[in-house]
Amino acid sequence: MEDYDDDLGKFEAEGAAPLPDFGNQGYVDHDGARIWYADYGLGPTVILLHGGLGHSGNWGYQVPTLVGNGYRTVVIDSRGHGRSTRDDRPYTYELMASDVLAVMDALGIEKAALAGWSDGACIALVLAAQAPARVDGVFFFACNMDPSGAKEITEFAPILQRCIGRHIKDYGQLSETPGQFEALSEAVGLMQRTQPNYSANDLAQITVPVAIIHSEFDEFIKLEHAEYLARNIPNAEFVYLSGVSHFAPLQRPHQFNDTLLTFLGKVLA
Repeated sequence: MEDYDDDLGKFEAEGAAPLPDFGNQGYVDHDGARIWYADYGLGPTVILLHGGLGHSGNWGYQVPTLVGNGYRTVVIDSRGHGRSTRDDRPYTYELMASDVLAVMDALGIEKAALAGWSDGACIALVLAAQAPARVDGVFFFACNMDPSGAKEITEFAPILQRCIGRHIKDYGQLSETPGQFEALSEAVGLMQRTQPNYSANDLAQITVPVAIIHSEFDEFIKLEHAEYLARNIPNAEFVYLSGVSHFAPLQRPHQFNDTLLTFLGKVLA
C-alpha cells in the first residue's frame, strides 16, 4: 500500500523524491533568461511543467515512472523559478510558453506531449494553442483558463502553508537570487490574477488532444470551470481524481501517475 501524503507533512519536511541523478542537465539562454532543464531516458517525449513558485523537483515522484515506462522525460524550471533566472519584465504565460519552445529547439525535440500542473498547465495549453504542430497533447492538471475559474481564497489553510514553506526553502537553495522569493511571488501572483483570459471561442480553436484533470478537493480551481474547459475544447476529455487536491502528484503519486500514463498511451502510441 502506498504511503499517502495527503496533508503534505512529508513534502514540507523533505520535499518530493529527488530527481534521478542520471540524464542531461543544462541551461538555454532565451529572451532575457537562463532556463534550466533536465533530460532523462529515451522514447517518445513528455515535458513536465511545474506549478507557480515551485520547481522541477516537485515532479520527483513522476520522472522515474515515466522513464521506466519508456518515455523520454524533460523537466523545465520556469523562468525565475528554481534554477532559472528572469529579467524585470512582467510574467506572461505566452513568454513562458516561448521558453519551453526554446528548450525543445535546443534539445532537438520536434514534438512532445506536455503535462502541466497548475501554472504549468496554463503554459502547456497556451503553447498548444500557439504552436499545435509541436504538441502531441496536453495533460492539463489543476488550472484555470480565465479568472472566473479560480476560487477565492479567504483563508490560507495549513496544507497551503506547508506547501509555500517548502517552496520558500527550495527557492533559497536553488535560485541564483535566493533573497527574491517575495518579489517572485508578487510577480507571479499578478499574472495569476489577470491571466490567462481565454474565451470559449479561444478554447474552441485548440486542436490537440487534451485531458482536463480535476481533483476532488482542489483548493484553487472550481469543478465547474474544469468541466467547462472539457466541454469547450474540441478534442478534450474530463478526468476526476478522488481523494486528492491541488497537490495530487505529491499526495498520491501512483494514482496521479496511472492517470498520466493512460493519457500518454493515447497520444504517444
